[in-house]
Amino acid sequence: MQEAAALLRWYAELGVDVAVEDTGQDRFAESAHEATPAGIATPARPPAPAQPVAPPVVAPAAAPGLAQSVEDTVAAARAAAAQAQSLDELRGMLEAFEGLALKRTATRLVFASGNPAARVMLVGEAPGRDEDREGEPFVGRAGRLLDLMLAAIGLDRGSVYIANVIPWRPPGNRTPTPQESQVCLPFIRRQIELADPDILVFLGGTAAQTMTGAREGILRMRGKWREHVTASGNAIPAMPTLHPAYLLRTPAHKRLAWRDFLEVKMKLRSPQD
Repeated sequence: MQEAAALLRWYAELGVDVAVEDTGQDRFAESAHEATPAGIATPARPPAPAQPVAPPVVAPAAAPGLAQSVEDTVAAARAAAAQAQSLDELRGMLEAFEGLALKRTATRLVFASGNPAARVMLVGEAPGRDEDREGEPFVGRAGRLLDLMLAAIGLDRGSVYIANVIPWRPPGNRTPTPQESQVCLPFIRRQIELADPDILVFLGGTAAQTMTGAREGILRMRGKWREHVTASGNAIPAMPTLHPAYLLRTPAHKRLAWRDFLEVKMKLRSPQD
């Protein structure tokens, strides 16, 4: 029973919600046909009793204002994000946004933590179980490691601003889909623009790829400064680096993240333009 329950949970995380086909298949008849030697007639089966015709399944009508496609949803997100004139307004826009199913499976919105006026803003991938429960990004084991990484260059939660590309936890902590990332992208871009940091740090491959549009993996991207340009034309230096959760699984690569954070420290010390 435990194996069966685990298999069902796995199917659910993959999005499988239907265990049968739309029309019934008589697999016994197929097997009998394959097993019958050529030239030997198969005894006729009596006609099956008529089955009641089920009424057609009609998809529920979309709620007013709910986008019908990914393109429409992205456009709606872009329009909503552009209206926000402050971080508080942006948070309210996200609370009211109904264009992403993740909102209905998550416990709460995980908007940000830290100091919105900080010079450094860190952008992660999406909330996990602990973040979903507490409503703040990076509060579990990965968060504790991030605290140590920040402390190593003289920073703490009060001297950085932390957010995620996706503000709602994906079911089962799965990686966000490209469509989900694209829907949330206008909001995180507006969040960066409103916070206006001097330096951005993209934590993990999903965040780095979404924010930069690059396709290479994080091990190739990390350690190389990129440039994030806001809608108002402000160019912000951005450092892709390894996600703390990845470092917990691959501690040998902590030295790579350490080099990236040293780059951030040096950039903070350099004269501002």
